[in-house]
Amino acid sequence: MALKATIYKAELSIADMDRNYYGTHSLTLAKHPSETDERVMVRLLAFAIHASDALTFTKGLFDVDEPDLWQKDLTGAIELWINVGQPDEKIMLKASGRSEQVVVYSYAATSHIWWKGMANKVERCKNLTVIDLPSEATEQLALMAQRTMQLQCTIQDGQIWLTDGSSTIEIGRETLKDAR
Repeated sequence: MALKATIYKAELSIADMDRNYYGTHSLTLAKHPSETDERVMVRLLAFAIHASDALTFTKGLFDVDEPDLWQKDLTGAIELWINVGQPDEKIMLKASGRSEQVVVYSYAATSHIWWKGMANKVERCKNLTVIDLPSEATEQLALMAQRTMQLQCTIQDGQIWLTDGSSTIEIGRETLKDAR
């Protein structure tokens, strides 16, 4: 018998002063049986950072040919491809060829080791940005994971604050590779 996804519902209010984006999104996330709460919350955080009406969660771990999130234009062309974790170079090279912009959010304590072995292999991907999130912060995010969530995200001067009403987490970012 195949294991089924666990469904998470989140109402996410975003105040992104860096992009002048303000909105509330009712989101449904399917948690793959092998996925952790930490990974689910990093996907949710990636949504908050890039939020738009066109950004959507994909099949993710259920389909290896899709990212965790993407944004397509009206013709179906992929404008933004977002992966969470430590993808191999084949995935990043393929994403770079299929999308205008690719962003990878790594979050494990071993991210710097992964990136040291990966950096030269994906250097030619000019549209690739790799951002490392501190593992301490993402571990705290995992504690916020609930089947039903009401979250507020504030982004200002590159800093991110996520709150569920009872606790607030400040999340920094380190850019390992910039698409510029």
